[in-house]
Amino acid sequence: MQTLRAPTSSARPSVARAPAARVQPRVAAPRMQRAATVVVKAELKVGDKLDNYSDYFRVLKSSQGGTVTLSGFKGKQPVVLFFYPKAATPGCTKEACRFRDEFSRFTAAGAAVFGISSDSPEENAAFAKANNLQFPLLTDQNALLRKAFGIKGDLMGLLPGRQTYVIDANARCVLSFNDQFNVEAHVDEALKALASSKIAA
Repeated sequence: MQTLRAPTSSARPSVARAPAARVQPRVAAPRMQRAATVVVKAELKVGDKLDNYSDYFRVLKSSQGGTVTLSGFKGKQPVVLFFYPKAATPGCTKEACRFRDEFSRFTAAGAAVFGISSDSPEENAAFAKANNLQFPLLTDQNALLRKAFGIKGDLMGLLPGRQTYVIDANARCVLSFNDQFNVEAHVDEALKALASSKIAA
């Protein structure tokens, strides 16, 4: 007796395939345009040009009202900047009053004088009024200018550094002087630097 077999199909069973993933076209990331900023250095030293420091262009509030930008003095006159730790403290009062007493010598040398601290404009204004200071005191908010110029703290960083700079009319640093305790020496060194830079010019 002949056995009948069901015919076998040679066709392979179809298998559902997952759709191929689309390849996303590459999109080039946009190039970031470099901002036209001035390089900030770590420390301001004698011989450095202040216009290489971006914070040289910072607007600072004055105890006399309004604002001051240090870069505005370039090409006009030298500038004396004395950074003091805190308004109305004994050492800072003594230093500021010595600048006051010798102010006529600074003006005779053609220099502008500015005291700089992190005190508010109101605190600086009260300090200036109490001591009859003829020159403006500028507010360096959050000590940004102090940091930009690389002024180191004294007494292992417990006190903000007491630092004086003299900047000539070409925006070049001709004095960088630090002394926390001999506060009157800041005035003497600034006057000597002004005299020397005038001779050199």
